[in-house]
Parts: sequence; structure tokens; C-alpha cells
Amino acid sequence: MKKVLLALLFVALFCSIALADAPFHIGVMTGTVSQTEDEMRGAEQLIKEYGKVSDGGMISHLTWPDSFMTEMETTISQIVSWADDPKMKAIVVQTAVPGTVEGFRRVRELRPDILLFAGGPQEDPKMISAVADLSVYGDTLSRGYLSVLEAKKLGADTFVHITFPRHMSVELLSRMRDIMKAACEDFGLKFVSVGAPDPTSDVGIAGAQQFILEKVPSWIEEYGKNSAFFATNDALQEPLIRRVIELGAIYIEPALASPILGYPGALGIAFAEEDKGNWPNILKKVEDAVIEAGGAGRMATWAYSITYSCVIGLAEHAKMVIEGKSELLNKDDILDAFNKATPGTEWNSSYYVDADGVERKNYMLIYQDTYIFGKGYLKLTSEIVPEKYYDRNIGKK
Repeated sequence: MKKVLLALLFVALFCSIALADAPFHIGVMTGTVSQTEDEMRGAEQLIKEYGKVSDGGMISHLTWPDSFMTEMETTISQIVSWADDPKMKAIVVQTAVPGTVEGFRRVRELRPDILLFAGGPQEDPKMISAVADLSVYGDTLSRGYLSVLEAKKLGADTFVHITFPRHMSVELLSRMRDIMKAACEDFGLKFVSVGAPDPTSDVGIAGAQQFILEKVPSWIEEYGKNSAFFATNDALQEPLIRRVIELGAIYIEPALASPILGYPGALGIAFAEEDKGNWPNILKKVEDAVIEAGGAGRMATWAYSITYSCVIGLAEHAKMVIEGKSELLNKDDILDAFNKATPGTEWNSSYYVDADGVERKNYMLIYQDTYIFGKGYLKLTSEIVPEKYYDRNIGKK
């Protein structure tokens, strides 16, 4: 009987320790699986590692609505609801859809002690910088130069840039194009800009994809197999990859690089349930398919989705800051958090400079090292981007 009582006491003690509440909470808002599966997988990984608040853990996860443009008030109220939790110490929103600025503003009024982080903000940089402690966005500017350097390293003599007017009205995308053009001149590559239908136009996604399927063969015939192709739109990646790998040209990663963007559909890759969120497994399956199709050394990606990386990287950085182990705006501390979130790869960054020439220390542009299928990492994060490529007038002549 005494042994039974001791055993029960041990179990009770163990459970009380296991169920001990986390010392603080971090709110994480992402899209749904139907909108942004990678973000959801990031939230699931955080819950797996740190537990959810309802079970005594650290992470409170909410989602913004799929129709976020028409349901902005829902996004705002979801964010603000975290201010009622006295243990809430940080909020991470990825993707920071419209409504995030107002949600952060209201939280700031109620609870100025809560840290506010925005990943991939879709509202004006000045507005989000005024209310968020830290925002991060993909570094399209540095990658404008690095993408051309990558193409050069892969043996390209021509760089083909595919886009449409709507994207070229986006400042960062148009500046990226201008940087690519200037870098091609410096590296001795021919720069070619070609148009494609906008998938949001009357032709739709199917029409835009069919255009790519039909046009890429003639582009490769005209510019040669050592042409490196880059498209600004996600929907264009699958048909582009399919034709490039069929005809032996070069494909560098798209604007939002990820091994599950374009490659699975183009190469008929199926993932098992256990692969979801397991990026090393995903990368290995895609790499095997690319090599089998003959694309080794001429096809590239990032090893981890940027949206998945931002969810975990920002939450990890928030945790370290709250615990006093990192400084809020220390670039090395931020990159360390992203490196921890994505084992095996590396990150680099620069600060966003707005149209008025103001460098915003709380708005970072980040990029991950490029992975070449069949070769490994290209070590682009170790390259120094010459300062002249950040000049707003570069490539416009």
C-alpha cells in the first residue's frame, strides 16, 4: 500500500511539474491552411515545442480570416483580444495583412508592455513601423543583385525577367528589376524583360500558365539553354519550371522562394502527411525529383519557406528578448533566431530605407541562402552586396 501511495505521489508531482504554466505567453496569428499552409505549419511547430496556452504552454494561436480584405475588423479584434491576457508579452502576425496596423495600435494603447512583431507586412512601411517593434520582409533589393550573381555562378549568359504591369507598380519589385538589370551589365549577362498575362486579369491563372507553357520554348530557342529564368508571380512558377527542366535551361528561385512552390506540380511530387512542415524531408524529395529529371546544378530554391521561417523566427526572437537573452533590434540576435528556426541554412539582412531616405532600424529585409539542387548551398549570404545597388536610380538609364 505504501508503494502504491508513493507511486501516486510521484505521478501527481510529475504531472504538476509537466502542467506548470509557462511564465509568459506569445500570441501567434497566421493565415489558415487554405490560404497559407506554411504559416500554419510554423504555428504547429511552435506549439509542439513550447505548448499551447490552454494546456499551460506558451503559444496562443489565432488565424486571420481568409477574406481578410472584407473582414478587416475580425483581424483587428483577434489581435486586440490578446491584450486581455495578463501573461501576454509578445504578439507575432505573419502574414501581417491589412488590419494589423490598427490592431497593433489598439494593443499599444491598452498594453504598452506587449512586444509587437509583423512578418511580411502588407501595409505601408511607415505605418507599420510606427506601431510595430519589429517588422521583417523578404529582401528583394539584395536578392536583385544576388539572383544575377547566382545565375552567373550557374553558367548563365542571359537573364530573362518575366512579369506584368501590376507587379511593376509595386516599388520593391520594380526596384528589384532595375537592380537585376544593372547587375547583368556588371556581370556581363544579357538582360531581357518579357511580359506575361496577369493571373488576376480576365485570362485567369489557367490562361497565364498556358501562356508560359507556350512561350518558354520560343524564349529558350531565341536566347539559348544558358538563359536563367525569373518570374515575379507565384502562379507562373509551375509551368516555368516544367518547361525549363524539359528543355535544359536554368531556373533561379522565385520572389517567394520555397521548395513547395512550383516544383511539386511541375514534377509530379506527392508528399505524405508526415512530410508537412518537415522541410528537410520536403527538400530531399524535391531534390531527388529534380536530379532524376536532369536539372542538377541548374535549378534552385530556398530550403525553407520564408513564411514558415518568419513565424518561428519572430516568435523565437520574441521569447529570447522577453527572457533577457537577446536585444530587440540587434541584427545578429534576430538572425540567430531565424537560423535556429531553419537548421542547416543561413540568413542575412539589410534595413529598409523608405522613399524619403530614412533607414528604419525596426524594419528589416531578410534573405536566406540559396540551395542548388544536386550541389547544395551557394553561400550567397556571405556575399557583400555593393552599396551602389541600393541606390534608387540604379538600372533606370
